[in-house]
Amino acid sequence: MLTRARTARFGSHYVDQQAEGADRVIARQVAARGVVMLDGLTSRQAVLDFTQRIMTLMPHPDSDPDGLTTIQNIGLASRQPGLAGLGSGELNAHTERSSVPRPPRLMLLVCLRPAASGGEVLLTDGRAALEDLAATVPAAIEAMSLRGTAFYGDGGGHPSRILTPHGGGRISIRFRQDELGQFSPLVSRFLPALRKAIAANENAFALQPGQGYVIDNERYLHARAAFLGPRLCVRALGTPSFPLHNGFSLGSVATENRAGATSGPQGACGNSGPGAASAEGWEVR
Repeated sequence: MLTRARTARFGSHYVDQQAEGADRVIARQVAARGVVMLDGLTSRQAVLDFTQRIMTLMPHPDSDPDGLTTIQNIGLASRQPGLAGLGSGELNAHTERSSVPRPPRLMLLVCLRPAASGGEVLLTDGRAALEDLAATVPAAIEAMSLRGTAFYGDGGGHPSRILTPHGGGRISIRFRQDELGQFSPLVSRFLPALRKAIAANENAFALQPGQGYVIDNERYLHARAAFLGPRLCVRALGTPSFPLHNGFSLGSVATENRAGATSGPQGACGNSGPGAASAEGWEVR
C-alpha cells in the first residue's frame, strides 16, 4: 500500500499497474504528463515483467544480465565520473544517459529497499521549469536551443544542446550538472536561471518497497537526496512499446522555427479509464 500523506501532489499521477487496461492508461499518461507513479512491484522479477509490458530494454554499461540495473551504494568507486548515481550522496537533476547520442526515451525506477534515512526521489517536470524560465529569462530558451552549445560525455562524448526543438511547437530537454556536461559561454550565463527554475519545480517523495515511477526522459529530470543505509533500487531504460511523439508542447514558447527544428507530430493526451487513481497516497515532501 502507498504511504498516505497530507500533501500528495504526485498522487494524481498514480496508476494501478495491476488493473485491467492499465498499460493503455500508462501509455496515455506518459504521453500527456511525462510521468506515472506505480506500486505493487515488490521483486526484481515483478519489475522485469512490468518492464517488458511497456518497453524494449536498452543495454546500459552497468546493467545486469537480465537488462535491469541495480542501483545501490558501491562506495568509493561511485566517485568516478558519471557514477554518482551508484553512491550515497546527493544526485543533481539530470537526463538519464545524456552522454550518448540517443538517450533512452523511458526510465523506470523501483525501490526494493528504502534507505534508513534520506534518499528521497526528486523529479522535475522540464515543461514547468522551461515555462518558468521563458517567463523570466526568455533569451535563455533560444540560446539553449542552438546546436553545439553543450558537450556531454568524456573524450568519447558528443556535441549537443540543452533544448532540441521539434515540429509542431514541441521541444525536448537534455541536461546534466556533473563533470561530463560542458557548456558554451552562449548558454553558461543562463545556467543559474535554469537551475533555479528546475529547483522551483522539483518534487521530492519517499519510495517504499514496491513503489516506483516511469518518466519520459525527454521531459522529466530526475535526482536523489543523499542517504544513509542499504538503499536498493532497480532501474530499466528502454524504448516505449507504444507510440510516443518527440518532445513535449511548451505552451506559449515558440520553438519550431528556431535553431533547426526537427519535424515531428503532436502526441496524444488524456488520463482516464481503468487504472487511473485520485490525488491520494504518495508521501511528498
